[in-house]
Amino acid sequence: MKTKRMAKAFTVLAPAVLLGSLLAQPASAGVLMQGFYWDATASGTSWWNNLGSKANELKNAGFTAVWIPPVIKGASGGYSNGYDPFDDYDLGSKDQMGSVATHWGTREELQKSVAMMRSNGLDVYVDIVNNHRNGDSGNWIFSYKDAYGNAGGGRFGKGQYDFHPGYNAQDANVPNDDSSFGRDLAHDSPYVASNLKSAGDWMTKALDIQGYRLDYVKGYSYTFIKDYLNYGAMAGKFAVGEYYDSNRDTLNWWSSTATGGRASAFDFSLREELKNMCNSGGYYDMSRLDHAGLAGINPGAAVTFVENHDTDRDSAITKNKALAYAYILTSEGYPTVFYKDYYNYGMKTTIDNLIWIHEKIASGSTTQRWKDSDVFAYERTGGNHLLAAINDNGSSSRTITVATGFGAGVTLHDYTGHSGDVVTNSSGQATITIPANSYVAYSKSGITGTFGTTQYAVTQEFAGAQDLDIKPADNTQLVQVGRIYAQSGKPITAALYYDTASWTASTNIYLELDNTTGAVAATKTYYNTTAQGTALTYTPTTTGWYTFKIRSYSTPSANAKPNYWLKTTYTAPQQ
Repeated sequence: MKTKRMAKAFTVLAPAVLLGSLLAQPASAGVLMQGFYWDATASGTSWWNNLGSKANELKNAGFTAVWIPPVIKGASGGYSNGYDPFDDYDLGSKDQMGSVATHWGTREELQKSVAMMRSNGLDVYVDIVNNHRNGDSGNWIFSYKDAYGNAGGGRFGKGQYDFHPGYNAQDANVPNDDSSFGRDLAHDSPYVASNLKSAGDWMTKALDIQGYRLDYVKGYSYTFIKDYLNYGAMAGKFAVGEYYDSNRDTLNWWSSTATGGRASAFDFSLREELKNMCNSGGYYDMSRLDHAGLAGINPGAAVTFVENHDTDRDSAITKNKALAYAYILTSEGYPTVFYKDYYNYGMKTTIDNLIWIHEKIASGSTTQRWKDSDVFAYERTGGNHLLAAINDNGSSSRTITVATGFGAGVTLHDYTGHSGDVVTNSSGQATITIPANSYVAYSKSGITGTFGTTQYAVTQEFAGAQDLDIKPADNTQLVQVGRIYAQSGKPITAALYYDTASWTASTNIYLELDNTTGAVAATKTYYNTTAQGTALTYTPTTTGWYTFKIRSYSTPSANAKPNYWLKTTYTAPQQ
């Protein structure tokens, strides 16, 4: 059993050990915010609006991406957090399962939230639940409303033979089948596989998404996962899988071999070590952090985390959580911050400091500088270099002397504020003190800076078809396509693509954009001879909601209500 020690100075005797299997990362690898938790609600507003309102604050703190919860309608409508998915084409826009909105809000609010995050330079990753479906009436039949509210008219209906065991035996490339989550989708069915990919492509285009978190990837074929992530608008985008396993070699196999490197993996193996470190009350052997987790053998595949919506509920870290964040935000891997830790549990100031260190200083490969039962110290060798050390002894500080790559006579500053400045000796060694139950992060003094913002426009697609959630170009009425929340002074461009089958010379589609007061701001009429993708453009003078409306005229009976795709490009306000 580990024992407590009095404060004492040590000098490193062994040569530094280079973590040779660790891969170098760029100077700023990014920091991901998990933007939700179980049963999250936002008083007086939707969760989507809540996230959008925090986008500017998150970017200013140094976050680079936000992971949002599942977006499609769940089996309990507004009560579902999305892990019981029902309709692949309902983002909170159909009146079914007891509500129009999902638990998180409406499609309109979701699109605005994504647009505001992109306006603040943040990438958005959506949680994808492809293992199962929920909400049938006990007969394995899934049918959905169409754009006019007609039951059974929605796209991608499903029956008994679209699930296991109805279709056939489970695919051999499934690591761990578990049908307890819901009706187990048959990804080896061409119908199911094709429609899941099409739905993912549609959702990606509707929102303008930059990546995906894949839920329970043990439950379905990794060959399908590769096909899915390489399809349509999803191709080339970031992905990370929830492969819930504490064996780092298994995680590495899934990411590197099973998916061919197409998806990263959440580092459950490292999280297990961090939980043991924090919860052990000072009796954890800190040398175990050497090459710990997937990040220790393949950091380019590792998405590291301290807590998530499941662990917070089922196996939370109950002590000294700051030590765990200190580790993932100074080490290699792609670190994730949990919303509740940041906003609900009072850790924002601590985490903001560590994010700044991660983004401004921590880069490059890792060299181990010290390890024993109380202290683990390591140096990131890129850029200005970062010498980090963690002491889990709850009663005693530790002073150690370690080799560094800074050179001789260099003044080092602890950017956590936990310890004083030091100067390297003639051999380039540094003598540093790590307070009890704390951490330090040293680099050259004088490093400063804040986080700038690159403002991105979004391109969000409204697809109109009777079997979707938006009506086609109706020949009997002017119908609403959708609304966008646009910043004044930034142009709105709307490119229209449409089905011209059986059109005559007089057939046309009328597109209208209304301003924030409801007045007509711009219009365009499209004929059979108009080039596909011809755009309506308008530059708003007021920040707010702008509404697209559409109608068809003189359409043939064979194509009375043409399908269309309206690709809107605009910039949302940052706040």
